[in-house]
Amino acid sequence: MEAVNGEEHDMERRLSKLLEESVVSRPQSEEITSKCCGGKGKDKGQGQPERSAGEVAVAKTKASCCSGATNGRKSDDELREDIKEYYGKIIQKKEDLQTSACCTEEKFPSYVKPLAGMVADEVASKFFGCDFCVPDVLENTSVLDLGSGSGFDCFIISQLVGETGQVVGVDMTDSQVELANKYTQWHADRFGFEKSNVTFHKGYIEKLDEIGLDDASFDVVVSNCVLNLSPDKEAVLKEAYRVLRTGGEMYFSDVYALRRVPEKLKDDPVLRGECISGALYWNDFITLARKVGFTDPRVVQSEPYIVNDSLKDKLDGTTFVSTTFRLFKVSNLEATIEDYGQAVKYKGKIFSAPSRLVFDRDNIFEAGAVVPVSRNTFRTLRASRFRSHFDFYGCCSKKHLGPFARSQPLTI
Repeated sequence: MEAVNGEEHDMERRLSKLLEESVVSRPQSEEITSKCCGGKGKDKGQGQPERSAGEVAVAKTKASCCSGATNGRKSDDELREDIKEYYGKIIQKKEDLQTSACCTEEKFPSYVKPLAGMVADEVASKFFGCDFCVPDVLENTSVLDLGSGSGFDCFIISQLVGETGQVVGVDMTDSQVELANKYTQWHADRFGFEKSNVTFHKGYIEKLDEIGLDDASFDVVVSNCVLNLSPDKEAVLKEAYRVLRTGGEMYFSDVYALRRVPEKLKDDPVLRGECISGALYWNDFITLARKVGFTDPRVVQSEPYIVNDSLKDKLDGTTFVSTTFRLFKVSNLEATIEDYGQAVKYKGKIFSAPSRLVFDRDNIFEAGAVVPVSRNTFRTLRASRFRSHFDFYGCCSKKHLGPFARSQPLTI
């Protein structure tokens, strides 16, 4: 691709720096991975020029003695700076991505498409997330978006929560936060709101307390393929749990490894920026989620994350899945799925799911049908914002009938 102005040439040069520093070398015309967090897509890296060895290396930040660098590994601060560089300067539009990490319009639910069409073109063009990753039943709720980027998801959610709801976005990249803040009142006017119900903060998703987000202040936390970019996943989950109200949930998509990613790959700026080398091992994620208080992780959907043959050797046999999880902050849940003879009936009153509600891949409710559920599902529905949308049977049941047969184990 021939640069047509100085800005494009500068972007090319910065991308060249990262590719030269990367431990991988690959033809730019090949498809690298599946869409980050769901589905196959077209490669976005075709037509890129060959990278010369004379390009300047990526600027490094000074390592902090408190930032966790060990055994020659990059510190947490350096990893964050790589991500800021990648998404703040290197990636200027979706076509700059070296994987098919952005969703197509077809992946959006039908009710979301007109809402997405209301979002400013500049905001949409800077959206580098995955599928639309937002749960049902958001009216009048308070929603936090971790890694909000340009604000694309937030401005869609703004319409779903309504003028009396609240949306807060957090991102560490200056250019993305500046862009999102530029359009807050613009979108309020377009949605017919008297004032904006969206605010954006620059900050780290591992340190929400530092930007003044209080305990138990949100009903829902969402995140769109961002957890894998964090150098401290446990801190992110702890903070999400802290800011959620009782009965609230964290609903998010991300990439997971089916074995632990080799240490030698974790510092690679391109692999990390493209959602690969920072991915948690599946079982480590389940362990972390339960450790911080999310006792009953629920898989909404999961599918293989496709990696091309040229990259498989570099990944040393590591394979990945893209998965949407929902984690509820509900007490008295068990780590095992037990049957107490309880059941629920979905009323069919949720506008986005009038006849059928997919709560997770094991619990799909047809309107008007009485469906047996585990005690965890029973308690979760009763304690959450879904309560008014169900009738409950067996509230006082104490007779244990054994393990509840889920359709799929808590694996991919």
